[in-house]
Amino acid sequence: MMGIQKVEAQLFSGFDLDAHVPPNHVLTEIDRFLDVGDMRERLKPFYSYKGRPSIDPELIVRMLVIGYVMGIRPERRLCQEVHLSLAYRWFCRLGLDDKVPDHSSFSRYRHGKFRESDMLRHIFEAIVERCLTDDLVPDEGFAVDASLIAGDANKARSIAIKDWNEDVARNASKRAARECLETLDDAAFGAA
Repeated sequence: MMGIQKVEAQLFSGFDLDAHVPPNHVLTEIDRFLDVGDMRERLKPFYSYKGRPSIDPELIVRMLVIGYVMGIRPERRLCQEVHLSLAYRWFCRLGLDDKVPDHSSFSRYRHGKFRESDMLRHIFEAIVERCLTDDLVPDEGFAVDASLIAGDANKARSIAIKDWNEDVARNASKRAARECLETLDDAAFGAA
């Protein structure tokens, strides 16, 4: 006998989003290291004390992380993917009924509050420091390709592992981070 699926409207649902995201999913691994605990405090001066509440900046950051990690560049498509994917909703702390922000919100945050407050750089540096603390990054050095920044492999300016500390590394990396932001700001790469 052929079964027939019955779709009945439910008044209440006992759906557990955590049970539907596999523990080895890439976003569960990233979630362990994404610490945005002090983000709201750092961004407080960039918000008005009156008016209607804005979109939670943590939600915007989590959606941007999904876009970067999963290679979803168009923000309109990112919003559609977060709306459809259970794993993306879980990572963004959105329930099944929660609304996904409009795609136009991202450029306002990226070119406004996040740029003025230097928030994305702060989050990136915190993640790198956490990975170093948890020994996820080997101490012999590493390189990443596919950037639009000219390489700088000058041995005279590199930091030996025995001389490494957070302040030295942060000061040495400011030039590369500045060049990266300048490249992203270039109108040829879509900033206009």
